[in-house]
Amino acid sequence: MRGRPKAELVLSELEREQLKALTMRRKTAQALALRARIVLASAEGLDNKTVAARQRVDVHTVSKWRSRFVADRLDGLLDAPRPGAPRTIGDAQVDAIIAKTLESVPAGATHWSTRTMARAADLSQSTVARIWRAFGLQPHRQETFKLSTDPFFVEKVRDIVGLYLDPPLKAMVLCVDEKSQIQALDRTQPILPLAPGIPERRTHDYMRHGTTTLFAALDIATGKVIGELHRRHRSSEFLQFLRTIEANVPPKLDVHLVMDNYGTHKTPSIKAWFARHPRFHVHFTPTSASWINQVERWFATITEQYIRRGTHRSTQQLEQAIRQYLDLNNANPNPFVWTKSADDILASIRRFCLRISDSGH
Repeated sequence: MRGRPKAELVLSELEREQLKALTMRRKTAQALALRARIVLASAEGLDNKTVAARQRVDVHTVSKWRSRFVADRLDGLLDAPRPGAPRTIGDAQVDAIIAKTLESVPAGATHWSTRTMARAADLSQSTVARIWRAFGLQPHRQETFKLSTDPFFVEKVRDIVGLYLDPPLKAMVLCVDEKSQIQALDRTQPILPLAPGIPERRTHDYMRHGTTTLFAALDIATGKVIGELHRRHRSSEFLQFLRTIEANVPPKLDVHLVMDNYGTHKTPSIKAWFARHPRFHVHFTPTSASWINQVERWFATITEQYIRRGTHRSTQQLEQAIRQYLDLNNANPNPFVWTKSADDILASIRRFCLRISDSGH
């Protein structure tokens, strides 16, 4: 072995529990949590390079905190005092601000602002802002999530991701779905065009001119889309779209359809059609997991690039615009590249579940 020998790192049961607590507590600074994870991984006998790769840090960072822990134990993970004027805000005050931010809300509001927290803590607004910034707290932000409760979630994820990463031979994999209730909207006054220093401007109100539904099947290998427009969204329209898919796929190929659990996909007429067409193989996505269907990403693209800011004075005009986008897409298709394996996805969901399990809800 090359290099200087490392001092043995052995943890007592108390130290191990304290380090684990640092990695799991919501009020722990992320820098301190990272140092605790480095020490725990090092105590498992892993070399610095392996620990660095797992924690996504530099090897020198691992060596530094390993050495400091060996020398000073838990105290070695704390930041050393810095030069300059002494702190006027103590650790107890900082801890109280963090706890108040995470565990309470102000009267008459759903979340804290720097001003309301400053008044409640008798501190300056800039001080609260610095504390929040240091600990990555952003009470004004909110994100959404939905965990699938499908009992066959794992099996379905492995099945669909397997299609993406290793498609079957002599077969076409199509991601199928419908974008329903696309509105033909026109503004109540003319749009003012873009000018130097002035963004495009439009009225906030609009006039509705009907809706349409886009049925789409995305070929994951080429990025081409088989599209069809209908005014209604029933199993009869979906059955017609299946016939369109059949007409556009060479007869010698099997067809694997990735689609969701919407009611129109499971009616007796649809099941009977699939029974009469054995080259079609259906792969249902887990419930509440539309993110695994690649056509959803394509729907987001057409919405961002073509529909959201478009103005259409009739449903026919809207449908004509969508058909034009389909032609442009298929003239120069660009398939999405799926990189996550099923194991990566499941591990990510597991980490998220562990994180929210300590949220107090």
